[in-house]
Amino acid sequence: MEEPSDNRQKKVVAVVGGGLVGALNACFFAKRGLDVEVFESREDIRQAKVVKGRSINLALSHRGRQALKHVGMEEKIVSQGIPMHARMIHSLNGKQSPIPYGKKSQYILSVDRANLNKQLLTEAETYPNAKLNFDHKLQDWSAEKGLMTFVRSDGTKEHIQADLIVGCDGAFSAIRKQFLRRSRFNYSQTYIPHGYMELTMPPINGEFAMKPNYLHIWPRNTFMMIALPNLDKTFTCTLFMPFDEFEKITTGDQVIEFFQKCFPDSIPLIGADALREDYFRLPAQAMVSVKCSPYHIGDKCVLMGDAAHAVVPFYGQGMNAGFEDCIVFDEIMEQFNEDLAAVLAEYSRVRVPDDHAIADLAMYNYVEMRAHVNSKWFLFRKHVDNILHFVMPKTIIPLYTMVTFTRTRYHKAVERWQWQDKVINRGLLFSAAGAALGGVFLLIKNPPDVNKLSIPAEKMWSRLAALRSP
Repeated sequence: MEEPSDNRQKKVVAVVGGGLVGALNACFFAKRGLDVEVFESREDIRQAKVVKGRSINLALSHRGRQALKHVGMEEKIVSQGIPMHARMIHSLNGKQSPIPYGKKSQYILSVDRANLNKQLLTEAETYPNAKLNFDHKLQDWSAEKGLMTFVRSDGTKEHIQADLIVGCDGAFSAIRKQFLRRSRFNYSQTYIPHGYMELTMPPINGEFAMKPNYLHIWPRNTFMMIALPNLDKTFTCTLFMPFDEFEKITTGDQVIEFFQKCFPDSIPLIGADALREDYFRLPAQAMVSVKCSPYHIGDKCVLMGDAAHAVVPFYGQGMNAGFEDCIVFDEIMEQFNEDLAAVLAEYSRVRVPDDHAIADLAMYNYVEMRAHVNSKWFLFRKHVDNILHFVMPKTIIPLYTMVTFTRTRYHKAVERWQWQDKVINRGLLFSAAGAALGGVFLLIKNPPDVNKLSIPAEKMWSRLAALRSP
């Protein structure tokens, strides 16, 4: 057994989970000069023939980029991503309409999950004080002693002691199970009634089948499909829909029928034969939202990434929030001079409200993506927000801009958005009331010929009704 941590000069950090957040965390801790050991239950994905796990494309934005920048990885990862400047909305009749994410210079990046994970693991290995251990499944650990037991696929066990255990082992975290046994630990998980299924849109004549620099969305009110571009000129299409709708479709012909009814323009691009086959390749996958607090136990263990806050994928912030965890923790380590008891308590205090806020926003954004983008009122409000942001850039900042293109704390962004929404809606109401009163005053001063007005009034009413209806 190793000697007690009091006598060691260097703190030993055990990162459990070698996914995106675990691998990035290893770089952060190693850069600090701490001894880091990463333990991953799966085999090394860089050697694996088949990489298991989720493959929903990732949307890298400012928070994630800042964390990558801190360990010198930003430029490398950005060069392997595809910029997406706007949502491209596909209506039922095939019409395409872009909704920009922000200013012309602002974009999010479509990046490949497996490739990013591989790059981060390789980067972690460049530090002499970092070691990667694969095929190490956590069996048990002690919050008091920092002692962990790992079991390997051949049945052998390994005992490791660490000063700090960092749980980055995903939504179904083995580390978090110990937290559940403790008093005053809050935990909730929510499965949404929708599942997701991935389909591939191949290149046409060696080129992208659709415009590549967009996140394509087919919003259909109660469900939707999205498509993100890949470097190999394919698009990964993800169909999000209630499970009971997925289950209604049982034959290849029904798949084509469903797509003809809901996404007719996508059939020639994906291919009818491919649709018939790919739809049944894997069943629809579930999506879970996890909230918990606090994120730490004493000075020994802390949760980050999906282990602390799994979110549904509709704000494109799951990875970005996990990467921001790393940079926030690092900033607090700096602030408290690596005093782990103080650092862990402060991390929970600071981070929990932000992660809960992004979990709620991700839920809200699903409704926006599949339904609100069809609404003329929503589009009108977007234009109003953008104009006001242009005129008063420091006073009015769209929610999406705060979340995606700044490091404004998530919960502060939500508070500001709610305040702005009230102010703008009241402003629009007063403007409309002022215009109406002005109109009434003019009518009283100059009464018109009623017979000439009847038809235009009907037209005006129908236009107003069309504007308000989704």
